[in-house]
Amino acid sequence: MVDLKPFPGRVLDALNTYHGEGPTYDPVTDTAWWFSIGNRELHELNLATGRKTKHDLPFMASVLAKIDEDRQIIASEHGLHVRTVATGALELVTPIENGIEHMRSNDGRCHTSGALWFGTMTKSGGEGRKGAGTIYHVLQGKVTPIFPEISIPNGICFSPDGATAYYVDTMENVYMKVAVDPATGLPSGKPEVFYDARGEEGGIDGSVCAADGTIWNARWGVGEVHHYSIDGRITERYKLPPKQATCPAFIGNNADRLLVTTAGEDLTAEDLKADPEAGYIYELGVPVQGVFDAAYKI
Repeated sequence: MVDLKPFPGRVLDALNTYHGEGPTYDPVTDTAWWFSIGNRELHELNLATGRKTKHDLPFMASVLAKIDEDRQIIASEHGLHVRTVATGALELVTPIENGIEHMRSNDGRCHTSGALWFGTMTKSGGEGRKGAGTIYHVLQGKVTPIFPEISIPNGICFSPDGATAYYVDTMENVYMKVAVDPATGLPSGKPEVFYDARGEEGGIDGSVCAADGTIWNARWGVGEVHHYSIDGRITERYKLPPKQATCPAFIGNNADRLLVTTAGEDLTAEDLKADPEAGYIYELGVPVQGVFDAAYKI
C-alpha cells in the first residue's frame, strides 16, 4: 500500500458530532450540509461567511440531495422526505421501511439521472445487523430494492458518465462496482469486485467519484482518506486527526476542495481524551477535480 501522508488540511467545524454523515454541497449558496445521525440533526455551514446552523429533526436521517432552489430530499429511517429550505418543513413523500423501528438509513447519493441510491441498516450492532439492510433505487417516487442482505451500506457513488455505480457492505469490506443504465441509474450488469479490503485495517466508508472517474473514500476506524484509481488501486492516503472518518464531499465553487465528516460514535470520555477531535468536520487540504452531486428528480 502507498505511504500514508500527514493531514494537510484544516478544521471546518469543531464540534464532537456523534455521527457525522451524508455531506453534500450546494454551489449556488456556497453551503455544505451534513447530518449527525444519532442526534437527529441536520447541519448547515456557509463556507463564505462561516455561519453555522443546526436543524433538529424528528427522525434519524443520513442523506440529503437538492431538488431545486426551494426544496431538498432527505433519506431517513422512515423513507424520503421533502424539506422546504426556507422553513425547514418536512413531508414524507416516499415511505420506505417506515415503521420498522430497529432500522435506519445510512449512506446514499444521487445518480446523474436524478435517481437516489441509499441503504438501510439496523440501529444497533451485533449479529442481528448482518444482512438486515437493503440498498434502494428511488426515481420519481418509484422504489426498487436493488441489493438486499447488506449489513452496513456505504461507498455509494457514480462515475461522471453515469455508467458505473460503486457500493460496499462495510461489514464485508469488499468494494463493488456495477454497470448501470445512464438514463435511469438502475443496474444493467452483475456486481464485480473493485477493491478487496479484507484483512486491511479500517472499514471502507463513504465515497465520492471525481471528474476523472477516480474515487475518494473515507476509511472508518483508522481515520484515513484514500484515493482510488479507476482500476481499483489506492494511489494516495491521507491521515485525519480522528479515527472514525465517515464520508467526503466536493466543495467550493469549482468542486476543487474536499470536505470530510467524522464521528464520535460510541466513544467514552476516556476515548475522547485520546481522540479529542472525533466528530469534527474537515477540509482535506489537497486539490481535487470534483463534480457536484446531481439533483433528485421528484
